[in-house]
Amino acid sequence: MTADDSFNRLDDDDYPAYTMGRAADMLGTSQGFLRAIGEARLITPLRSEGGHRRYSRYQLRVAARARELVDQGTPIEAACRIVILEDQLEEAQRINAEHRRTAAAPHPPATP
Repeated sequence: MTADDSFNRLDDDDYPAYTMGRAADMLGTSQGFLRAIGEARLITPLRSEGGHRRYSRYQLRVAARARELVDQGTPIEAACRIVILEDQLEEAQRINAEHRRTAAAPHPPATP
């Protein structure tokens, strides 16, 4: 892998660029919180060759949303379920919008 490949990957939301310690610092939370949301299967960090957890920017956004709910008093298991449902709803809305665009697009006339 070249240095250019590494820099290009940093733009990838799914690239596991952050260690557990760095992720916890960025979120202002503990490593235990990250372990707990992993155990609740909200996020599944990738593992480095040495077995250390690595988090992507997308996973950090998901964890930040869960932390927001927990900070508001929601139990961690419920917060994880809410975040999963919010994510599923967003994806369903994206798919529906795509279907609407496709249905609204003019269709070429059929050839006999």
